[in-house]
Amino acid sequence: MAEHTPTDILLHQRSRVLEIAFNDGARFNLSCEYLRTHSPSAEVRGHGPGQGVLQTGKETVNITGIEPVGNYAVKLVFDDGHDSGLYTWDYLYKLGHQFDHNWQTYLDALAEAGYTRKPPVA
Repeated sequence: MAEHTPTDILLHQRSRVLEIAFNDGARFNLSCEYLRTHSPSAEVRGHGPGQGVLQTGKETVNITGIEPVGNYAVKLVFDDGHDSGLYTWDYLYKLGHQFDHNWQTYLDALAEAGYTRKPPVA
């Protein structure tokens, strides 16, 4: 059973943000880009340590579907065709709590790879 369970999940498609509130009062606004680049799928994380694939070009990705998976997760469907990650409640909570660290690590990895993020068009 999940330690953290959501009380509300709301997708803001125009701003490309998933707003999620949890039973302990925590509330996070997670961008679709962040969720896509931190997908728990093997396509992104790899099949073992050090096998992850840096995701680039996801600045304007959006979520087109949120599919419940039992009482423990959702499958997020992205408009770039990615739909293989199962985001458990605890994983979403962890993504929210560790956003600053995770995002900076991602930006550092992009810079190290020589990739320049393109600002999303409003």
